[in-house]
Amino acid sequence: MTSAEDLSPGLRTQVLTEALPYIRRFWGSTVVVKFGGHAMVDATLAQQFADDIVLLHAVGMRIVVVHGGGPQITAAMEKLGKVPEFREGQRVTDAETLEIVRMVLVGKVGRDIVSSINVHGPLAVGISGEDAGLIAAEARDPELGFIGDVVSVNPSIVERLLAEHLIPVVSTIGTDAAGQAYNINADAVAGALAGALAAEKVLYLTDVPGVLTDLNDPTSLVAELTPSEIRSLTVAGTINGGMIPKTEACIAAIDRGAKAAHLLDGRVPHALLLEIFTDSGIGTMVVGEHTSGPSGPPS
Repeated sequence: MTSAEDLSPGLRTQVLTEALPYIRRFWGSTVVVKFGGHAMVDATLAQQFADDIVLLHAVGMRIVVVHGGGPQITAAMEKLGKVPEFREGQRVTDAETLEIVRMVLVGKVGRDIVSSINVHGPLAVGISGEDAGLIAAEARDPELGFIGDVVSVNPSIVERLLAEHLIPVVSTIGTDAAGQAYNINADAVAGALAGALAAEKVLYLTDVPGVLTDLNDPTSLVAELTPSEIRSLTVAGTINGGMIPKTEACIAAIDRGAKAAHLLDGRVPHALLLEIFTDSGIGTMVVGEHTSGPSGPPS
């Protein structure tokens, strides 16, 4: 991996010069980042993620982190002697499993992310979708137990934290009107929250480069798509499997009010910086039907 010390002075200057227009453009913008995939379980990538979040914050962006924790939940369940059960990719969540989910997401994964960011200063605050009515939820399917969908988002607590120049780190537990908690897909929460905040961007860290027209050819990466193009690729079978809910989350974010959604390969060191601060980017950007290139620098 190339480090700053490996770059010539000329190349370092080029990198900084290329980034400057983007720093100017996105100063004061709200950016939601969904942290997940391999980057969460690789210690080096996780620390680089925290470093990048602090850098984005330092150059004036209002950063919100949303995280999942599927592998950590499964590991905790197995340690406690409970066998995970899935139906069509969804974790069946009874009352006991829900308590494990809350314990892992809020008490372990969220705290670890907060701690890694706060190495650089008192910047991050961990919250749950249960806090201050942030995420209102409803049950998805009785057979799945306490798996929920987002009904609405009240971003006031996030806005207050951002106004204090803090970085909210959101665990994806929501509640219904009776106070019942639900485990909610982190991609969906990130999209809904980005829409509620009218975010400039929502970025999803995944374990794939983005949308590929040929899964065996990394050069087939599609740099930019609209919701209608995504739907066409889904009907054609080009977008399939685990990419369907991720692209649906991107569409939902755009429909709810976010300006752009990005699918990035979180296995690439400093993927966030490469996507936001370089002309070419590294992932797939989803924009509205009549929008083009919102990530570009000002002309």
